[in-house]
Amino acid sequence: MTPQNYKNHARYYPFHHFIVTPLTLILLGWTIARTNFTTSESSAESLYQLLIALILALLPLLARIYALKLQNRMILNEMRIRYFHLTGKPFYDKENQLKLGQIISLRFASDEELLVLMEKSIEKGLSPKEIKLQIKNWKGDYRRGPYRDWE
Repeated sequence: MTPQNYKNHARYYPFHHFIVTPLTLILLGWTIARTNFTTSESSAESLYQLLIALILALLPLLARIYALKLQNRMILNEMRIRYFHLTGKPFYDKENQLKLGQIISLRFASDEELLVLMEKSIEKGLSPKEIKLQIKNWKGDYRRGPYRDWE
């Protein structure tokens, strides 16, 4: 497995990103292009089809939003445990001084550099990208995504 770093840590899920979402958007576009409001009967049918296509287009986006929100909550809990493990103190004070994006970025820092980088992030208000670029010893996340070897 290739070691994870800043350049390759973003994940695409082929089924979601390249099949389901594009197909639902194509269906929505096709439905919009085929709308016909010339008669009341064709208007009702067009609105019905448009509503179905819109719902289908929104479903993969909604599923992705739910998954990302859950992932963010899990990362926050992971960071609470890591911080307590490293310091013996609760993470809540630091958590309130950091934005969620900063916390998510800090999770990639090794234990040796996490606390220093966390303080620097609070003091200088580093962006998530700046945090990731400053990580020297990247702690990869090899358990997410369809590429995980579960054996």
